[in-house]
Amino acid sequence: MSTSHGTLYEAPVAKRLQDKVAIITGGASGIGESTARLFVRYGAKVVIADIQDDLGQSVCKDVDPTGQTISYIHCDVTKEADLENLIDSTMEKYGKLDIMYNNAGVVDAFGKSILGTNFEDFKRVIDVNVLGSFLGAKHAARVMIPAKKGCILFTASVASIIAGETPNAYTTSKHAIVGLTKNLCVELGQYGIRVNCISPFALATPLLTDAVNMEASTLEAAAYRSAVLKGTLIKAEDIAEAAVFLSSDESRYVNGLNLVVDGGYTTTNPAFSMSVKASLQ
Repeated sequence: MSTSHGTLYEAPVAKRLQDKVAIITGGASGIGESTARLFVRYGAKVVIADIQDDLGQSVCKDVDPTGQTISYIHCDVTKEADLENLIDSTMEKYGKLDIMYNNAGVVDAFGKSILGTNFEDFKRVIDVNVLGSFLGAKHAARVMIPAKKGCILFTASVASIIAGETPNAYTTSKHAIVGLTKNLCVELGQYGIRVNCISPFALATPLLTDAVNMEASTLEAAAYRSAVLKGTLIKAEDIAEAAVFLSSDESRYVNGLNLVVDGGYTTTNPAFSMSVKASLQ
């Protein structure tokens, strides 16, 4: 934007999360990292929780070397003691918890049939994605209920809407997240606590690129070609912006929502039209 003197300046950022305290699990990379950076930009104090210690600490140093607005805590979301410590440490440091974003997740390898999936792999996905989210919500609720306010978020997936494109364990886990969101929105709504989830389309995060064994650029190209909304490409920042909205006072009466950020992908099934086009070639 130009001033009267013809120079450029950057408009100030609206502090939509000013003075709010947020925890983001899985915050060392991917969606969690983008959300942590944006939360701080909008005025929040952020605690990153992850098992990727070097990455988590690196993000914190890059965002704020002073450590005043962002910090890191090691947390394995499948261990209740770790989540209990995460909440207690945050309360000890800041005296409150406004936002609990249960974002940590894993996905099993693509292409495995039910017969090719072993018990240990299936259980690992459920433990991280579902049990970890449940435990995060449980211990957040423990401190939010007395405060009579708070926001709990989960990361679901378009796999909670459509089927057949992701592995069985992952799809099961994301359906469970939506169910947990809806149940908790009723239970915790009685205490003024809002509970919502976000369902992203295919993002070229390390989680997904590793699962499909594909370079990020190749995965992005595939997502771009298959998109319903043409001319744009989904980025982790788009999910971070959705998280900001659901965490801010702008969504103060939004509760129990599965916010699907997919450019309309889940509204249609193009398989028939693609088959027709292929037969005419």
